[in-house]
Amino acid sequence: MASTIRPSLSSFATTRFSGGISMVNSSTRFNSLHFGSSVGSQSQHFGLKSCKLFRQEGNRKPAKTIVSMAQGSTATTQENALEWVKSDKRRMLHVVYRVGDLDRTIKFYTECLGMKLLRKRDIPEERYTNAFLGYGPEDSHFVIELTYNYGVDKYDIGSAFGHFGIAVDDVAKTVDLIKAKGGTVTREPGPVKGGKSIIAFVEDPDGYKFELIERGPTPEPLCQVMLRVGDLDRAITFYEKAFGMELLRRRDNPEYKYTIAMMGYGPEDKSAVLELTYNYGVTEYDKGNAYAQIAIGTDDVYKTAEAVKLFGGKITREPGPLPGISTKITACLDPDGWKTVFVDNIDFLKELE
Repeated sequence: MASTIRPSLSSFATTRFSGGISMVNSSTRFNSLHFGSSVGSQSQHFGLKSCKLFRQEGNRKPAKTIVSMAQGSTATTQENALEWVKSDKRRMLHVVYRVGDLDRTIKFYTECLGMKLLRKRDIPEERYTNAFLGYGPEDSHFVIELTYNYGVDKYDIGSAFGHFGIAVDDVAKTVDLIKAKGGTVTREPGPVKGGKSIIAFVEDPDGYKFELIERGPTPEPLCQVMLRVGDLDRAITFYEKAFGMELLRRRDNPEYKYTIAMMGYGPEDKSAVLELTYNYGVTEYDKGNAYAQIAIGTDDVYKTAEAVKLFGGKITREPGPLPGISTKITACLDPDGWKTVFVDNIDFLKELE
């Protein structure tokens, strides 16, 4: 029961969530020589012309020619997919994770971090409750979706999840407020290592870390989700091609043996971004069972799923409507095993009505 996350708009198809999400095996990656079985309907959506690999009019094409035809068709398909991904209207919608005491967490986020409780829903027949919190309405802001499973008061955060980032006007004042409310400060205000930005770190009651970043007024105060990856170049390429994100900046810190890459759909000071961190020599992490996934909006979950397959991701929930409602989603894992759920943009707005 401790590893359960209940189905919701962004988390259907993961009613069981164990600590060790498997890395995407190389056998699941798109293979140009087997596109007929592994890609399936990509030809319908991205204009792939099937190669005729069998005997025609008594003549068999040489193996080298067949391979060349398959590779050419694959390249064409990937180009079409990449073009569509870049034009798709995508936005980070919310981040989902589990907590052991929902009321306690809501109190901390609203009183110490200045968030608003946007909505709350209890599903007693499924023995779980969700709460959505953030700094603005869900139709225009990146928000948090908390999940409380009845009777489960503790989760393992693991070593793979890093932190959430919140932009504040004055880090020192925010830290003083959190201390006054009994919160835990794990890093006092001061310049970031190797830079000038003023930051601090605090922990919520469940042990999730929040980085407070001193920044001027921003439309998106909940501004970062930091995840650790085992191969930064591989991760950047995947998020650029499969997710359509832009590499906003990359910074190497050899003194502290780590490199970060900021990925997103808009500038850091105006939109939420994904911070990928690579620690020198570390290729695997324990994901625990606390953090769940990020949800991203898309105009077409079917094309999204196909693009994810083409560029090395693994689909864990085939695209389509959720049972009982019309909201269309698809779920996938990146090469490091991090889960993302894509939600149809129109259906998402209807859910908020």
